Amino acid sequence: MKIEDLSTGYDRQVVAEHITFEVHKGDYLCIVGENGAGKSTLMKTILGLIPPIAGSITYEENEKSGIGYIPQQTDIQKDFPATVKEIVLSGTLAGMGHRPFYSKKEKAKAKEAIEMMDIWGLRDASFRNLSGGQKQRVLLARALCATREIMLLDEPVAGLDPKVTEDLYRLIRKINDSGVTVIMISHDIEAALTYADHILFLGKKGSFFGTVEEYKNSRYAETFSAGDGREAGA
Repeated sequence: MKIEDLSTGYDRQVVAEHITFEVHKGDYLCIVGENGAGKSTLMKTILGLIPPIAGSITYEENEKSGIGYIPQQTDIQKDFPATVKEIVLSGTLAGMGHRPFYSKKEKAKAKEAIEMMDIWGLRDASFRNLSGGQKQRVLLARALCATREIMLLDEPVAGLDPKVTEDLYRLIRKINDSGVTVIMISHDIEAALTYADHILFLGKKGSFFGTVEEYKNSRYAETFSAGDGREAGA
């Protein structure tokens, strides 16, 4: 995926502009930056949910049709009345065409994803009765059923306790190690620097894209305060 001089926003009102970066197969990119700098808006633009205001997005083969997406959690998502197995299987729907029933191949894919996320024992449990961390594992498994190409995650550990958060970060790294490209929005800059290989910083005074080491040596790492989502001294 190649993003060139992209401007994003709503109703022609620019939220973020002049964004340029590339993501290749197997990359792990974390998007960090100030609150209100357009991180979620950028992700929705990549997904095609909102059109770009300017610039371009060029997808590699199979990328656009093979995106798994986990948005920020909503009350509806948290209280969805279905079993774990049903939710994970629904990740295969895009590839089913007009067939009304799941095939053996799709059921096998769901089983593999459930086992990979270590929730096989919960397969018949109601999603609404799971803990926050368990729900995120289910949604990761569902996203795996939707793609083995690229996964977009918008604050996937928000509101979770430190132990569950660390477990989920390791699972996301495991997904990436299996060959899936990961693009994750995070307020946790330390986790981003630990698990990602590239950083995209979005700020109201500019943006940065580069490797983790390049980010550490940039002025953005020196001025950005991860604790409150603002530039230090702003």
